[in-house]
Amino acid sequence: MAQRPVRGHSLIHGSGTVRPMRVVTVLPRREGYSPDAVGAIGLQVTAMAGPDDVVVGMPITGAPLPGGRFVPAVVGWWPPGTTLWRYARAVGRAIRRDTPAPDLIEVHNRPDMALFLARRFPRIPILLVLHNDPQGMRFARTPAARQALLGRVHVAAVSHWLRDRFLDGLPDNCGARVAFSPNGTAIPATCTPPAARERVVMFAGRVVADKGADLFVQAWAAIRAAHPGWRAVMYGADRFFAHAPQTPFIAALRPQAQAAGVEMMGYRPHADVLTAMGRAAIVVMPGRWPEPFGLSALEAMAAGAALVSAPYGALARVVGDGGLLVPPMPVEGLAAALSGLMAAPEERAALSARGRAQARCFDLPQARAIRHRVRAACVGA
Repeated sequence: MAQRPVRGHSLIHGSGTVRPMRVVTVLPRREGYSPDAVGAIGLQVTAMAGPDDVVVGMPITGAPLPGGRFVPAVVGWWPPGTTLWRYARAVGRAIRRDTPAPDLIEVHNRPDMALFLARRFPRIPILLVLHNDPQGMRFARTPAARQALLGRVHVAAVSHWLRDRFLDGLPDNCGARVAFSPNGTAIPATCTPPAARERVVMFAGRVVADKGADLFVQAWAAIRAAHPGWRAVMYGADRFFAHAPQTPFIAALRPQAQAAGVEMMGYRPHADVLTAMGRAAIVVMPGRWPEPFGLSALEAMAAGAALVSAPYGALARVVGDGGLLVPPMPVEGLAAALSGLMAAPEERAALSARGRAQARCFDLPQARAIRHRVRAACVGA
């Protein structure tokens, strides 16, 4: 059921008075918060933030994203220690300086930061929001570490798959203490009809082996000759900023892409990627790894593209029947799925409609309402 839109977050006192909930959101150290340098976490933070929220992250160049009020955490050379330690100290200073008496500190994807701030601000509830597999994170790798984490901070996961990974090996009574708070996306009121879309097969995401960028190139090389008039494009780089480094993986992939006829567009701002999704007939996510959520898949369905996605991790549940779930290896199966969809306009149109319906399960107003309830429960506890 769709929820009432929530842009601001409020608290009701015992006297019946209402005031805005003061929330500080802490970004991971490497997450940008500007239009030309932002990843999936930053995009979700700006989408979820209420007007009274404060967002703390590394200093940026240019204007910040519009969600909340951005406060830079300026990392100094003192005290000595690792960069992560100095960043944690800088975040603590920024909170004390710019956000007196917050009701909640929301930390994204960093158990170590959540624990540091729990010690630094013992009277303020800490909510850790997980976007990646916690079993690969410091202070969350083992069941014992995750259970200890639950004793210090509140935890929410953006997918059921991540929630299951956190609870793996923990006593059953821990389940009530780990919330589900999904990512969300804006659903355009209208989109380009399938018959009017460009004959483009589009890859969007980090150009790395985990995301299957090379599998996309190999699949296109196998079917390109059978589909004259179609193009393949790849949006992305190794990192989410304009001058991302040329990695060995990309250097090796570039001549293969050129030979296969795949246009490598490099990094593009998020708005440009969404525009391209709104025109493309097909979007493909051929990742090898268990995707912790799959925001690009959700955005592609919302934009009305026919989606072909790997079934790993959270994708099976996020995509549902709104896309074709195809294992990308062996690559012949991915190629056959793409080729069949390219040759079947009626199937693309039906898939587009199912994808739009599935995306509405994760529409932004509903995701904001869920996050608000999770935040309020943390403060109430």
